[in-house]
Amino acid sequence: MKKSIASDIAFTPAVKSQQERFGSRAGYSVMEEKGGWAEKVTPDLKGFIAERDSFYLATTGSEGYPYIQHRGGEKGFLKVLNEITLAFADFPGNRQYITLGNLSENDRAFIFLMDYENQRRVKIWGRARIVENDANLTAKVAQSNQRIERVIVFTVEVWDVNCPKHIPRLYNHEKVQTLRAEIDRLKNENSLLKEEISAQITN
Repeated sequence: MKKSIASDIAFTPAVKSQQERFGSRAGYSVMEEKGGWAEKVTPDLKGFIAERDSFYLATTGSEGYPYIQHRGGEKGFLKVLNEITLAFADFPGNRQYITLGNLSENDRAFIFLMDYENQRRVKIWGRARIVENDANLTAKVAQSNQRIERVIVFTVEVWDVNCPKHIPRLYNHEKVQTLRAEIDRLKNENSLLKEEISAQITN
């Protein structure tokens, strides 16, 4: 029996069949021969996660339907506890509890991180569990004074970096404000230079 590798989590036999059909299987086979995707959080991934202020969390219900939920917070709210463990605070929301219900039946989960400004994205497959009434863990994921209802702990099984193709370059409000301030500064500087040149020509 062929030894399974990390990327087999995503590359099921059905997926490999489609890769074969459309001509990409050979390329991915080379990647697999080199060991496949990473299974532990590297320093580069840790740094990438620390700069994110949002991500998408996917779970699956008992009927087989996927559910994707946006999670947001201050930069670094998704914490790296160790090389295979991530955690984040679960704040009060709309009280639908779809993610919690899904995880109570199926702990398989997926995190999708986007960096629109630099056109980068990271996919992380793993398993998630709910932790309640753990003061030590809660303190590790706390930010500001927001009330935390529970903590979601995510065990990394494998992750991969997507190519930047088709990612729109977007900037957050803070970055836009900084760029606007710089544009205003350059406009004022340009106006002053024009006045100086005009005065020199006149004299």
